[in-house]
Amino acid sequence: MSTATNADPRIKRVEVTDEMTYLVDGRVISVPLAWSWRLAAATPAQRAKCEIICDGEGAHWPDLDEDISTEGMLTGTPARPPRRKRD
Repeated sequence: MSTATNADPRIKRVEVTDEMTYLVDGRVISVPLAWSWRLAAATPAQRAKCEIICDGEGAHWPDLDEDISTEGMLTGTPARPPRRKRD
């Protein structure tokens, strides 16, 4: 008898605290809040307004135009802030 399992993390719930971002699928994937400069600068109300996207592969914050994927979190890919234009 063989049992098929899906090892790909699929988000069921998202939590953002003042220090961490958590993507929960029965397990917890977390990264420091500073990995997303948009989430770090957002208000608690903006952080709370989150949508799960791509069949659980990521999360989207429409008010912030921010997307985080489980793959990005697992591979250690923080969001980079935009470069400042030089005068």
